[in-house]
Amino acid sequence: MKSIRTASDLAIHGAPPAFAEIVHVGRPNMGSRARFGELVARIFENRWVTNHGPYVLELEERLAERMGVRHCVCICNGTLALEIAIRAVGLSGEVIVPSYTFIATAHALSWQGITPVFADIDPVTHNLDPAAVRRMITPRTSGIIGVHLWGRPAPHAELAEIAREHRLQLIYDAAHAFGGSLDGIRIGGLGRCEVFSFHATKVYNTFEGGAVATNDDELAQTVRLMRNFGFSGYDNVIYPGTNGKMTEICAAMGLVNLECLPQFVAANRANHQRYQRAFDGIAQLALLDYDPAHSPNYQYIVIELLPGYATPRDQVVAALNAENILARKYFWPGCHRMQPYRGLYPHAGLMLPHTQALADRVIVLPNGPELPEACIGTIADIVRLLA
Repeated sequence: MKSIRTASDLAIHGAPPAFAEIVHVGRPNMGSRARFGELVARIFENRWVTNHGPYVLELEERLAERMGVRHCVCICNGTLALEIAIRAVGLSGEVIVPSYTFIATAHALSWQGITPVFADIDPVTHNLDPAAVRRMITPRTSGIIGVHLWGRPAPHAELAEIAREHRLQLIYDAAHAFGGSLDGIRIGGLGRCEVFSFHATKVYNTFEGGAVATNDDELAQTVRLMRNFGFSGYDNVIYPGTNGKMTEICAAMGLVNLECLPQFVAANRANHQRYQRAFDGIAQLALLDYDPAHSPNYQYIVIELLPGYATPRDQVVAALNAENILARKYFWPGCHRMQPYRGLYPHAGLMLPHTQALADRVIVLPNGPELPEACIGTIADIVRLLA
């Protein structure tokens, strides 16, 4: 491997990076182009492009079957799906969420006049710490949004007990966790509902999309009304709603990618194993592991730079970027250190020591079927040299 350089070194010396094309986190998984073309041709033939078309209905049925739930309601994107779910279950006042998550989890509450209250995480699992959740409950708390971070299931039994004890709603942001399970229950069937993102960066995508999965018949009906302006039949609005419908072109991509999902997951798993072998012996680095019993999708390759690692995290990211390997600092700096929450709750970090420590030492690395095999070796050489 050529010598380690920073991005500024490249600018000064003009040295070429290790990879001519950028290798980045979140490169879209895409199934059969020919199969997708067949489905698109039918869209042109029947001229049904949106408003609960046949592909959307088929996708909902197949997703619900896969998740083992009674209902899966497809939405145009994951953020709006979360906003609809929040309103459908009746959240208000304050809702407890992790700060160590994508900002949409907090924004989906804030946009509806609900206060996100940030609870700390377990430094081992990276998911919500039930003890921290208990500490943040007030008389204004109406619910908890758990996040299955990196696709590893949140501590559902403990969170469900807290919700029962305090009469709180419990829903999940399952954006990372498509295909996973917990104690024999597939992700999708936990809490009042679970919300998925099918954005292009996820292991399973519909170009752009999302869904609300639930076993609650009444809740599913409310979600369906809300995604279509509250219409129940022609000219009959019976509920306040919005435009959250998924298009037929997105559903077509979803049907194609659902057929190819086993290959995507197999490639992710193989890459994770390669990373494990490549990082073996680097004592100051920890690679996030997955429990096969949870049927993980292995989408996220997460490393923590442990105390004693010689190089600051941001310099490691810069060195990788200089080789056209666009690693990312997830979920830095944490929702509580972003606006508007940083200004509203300037001292929130006092209650979030594990969140802040983790956000400052995590790097997420590229993965997926298109990842060049040589990339893993190059990444390992870089992080080993800088250790």
